[in-house]
Amino acid sequence: MLILSLSLVLSACGGNNSGSSTNTPPASQTTANSNAGNAGSEPAPGEAQTAETTRTVKHSMGEETLTGTPERVVVLTQEGTEAVLELGIKPVGAVNSGLGDDWFPHIRSEMEGVTELGDETEPNLELILSLKPDLILGNKVRHEEIYSQLKEIAPTVLSEDLAGNWKENFVLYAEALNKKAEGEAAMAAYDAHVEQAKAELGDKLSKQVSLVRFLPQAVRLYMKDTFAGVILADIGFARPASQDKDEFMEVIGKERMADMDGDIMFYFNADYDEEKGGTKMQEEWFSDPLFAGLNVAKTNMTFKVDEVIWNLSGGIKSANLLVDEVIEHGKKL
Repeated sequence: MLILSLSLVLSACGGNNSGSSTNTPPASQTTANSNAGNAGSEPAPGEAQTAETTRTVKHSMGEETLTGTPERVVVLTQEGTEAVLELGIKPVGAVNSGLGDDWFPHIRSEMEGVTELGDETEPNLELILSLKPDLILGNKVRHEEIYSQLKEIAPTVLSEDLAGNWKENFVLYAEALNKKAEGEAAMAAYDAHVEQAKAELGDKLSKQVSLVRFLPQAVRLYMKDTFAGVILADIGFARPASQDKDEFMEVIGKERMADMDGDIMFYFNADYDEEKGGTKMQEEWFSDPLFAGLNVAKTNMTFKVDEVIWNLSGGIKSANLLVDEVIEHGKKL
């Protein structure tokens, strides 16, 4: 009944959107109209793009034609929220942290007054509609099934994936927000931050870094196609052979504990409730005789890091915080 009632409301409002969408293969491309009205043409050399520039943004579900700079943006992923904030825009609505509170601690002060829209996997469509957004940013992995409903509310741009693609997604969001230059500046600042880390770490970059996540019911090795994996690769760290793969993650049992080993281990615990199941699992594994035989145990090179920054938030603000944390841990190596 909720979906039916929402559909009726959307049908009544369907003619109010400023963007249009068609289905084409996914990519990211912008075309601009010149002041002379030549549709799809780039501005003449030296001609500044105005706030009313029309651009066609290709994304995972097709393409969206947008005009000007959106002012009422709704964001449906954690990484998207970080992108919007980094580009100087406060969203009118965003999904919550998924950890039992509204926003992650490192962005909470910037999110004052933003409407919480529920969980990333099940955003509240009626609440989104009530905010009258002029742009919705989401992700195909999370929102493909509700894409048709979202685009009836407002122009909608969905990025392709949520694994290690945070940079590609950031570029797409910047394009959709008419903030391409600001996005390029933000990525250049991140690249400079990475170069700073490389300079400070020096020959320590030859060390093999293991990434491990402890959950209440499982232990995961995080490979190169993860948020943290991409950043460690940018910095230039080596990875153990068991994790030096262009994949997301593998679940392991204690019989594969040796695959956790390296010169350094960064680990994060999934503690989603008062039981702190992730920490309990980590303590159980660390007290196992097999763990005592690992190089990282013998050399005391295991470092607990923030699960939010290293795994859950997945955006450009967290990327810079992660680089800072790596530089700080580097002083102990």
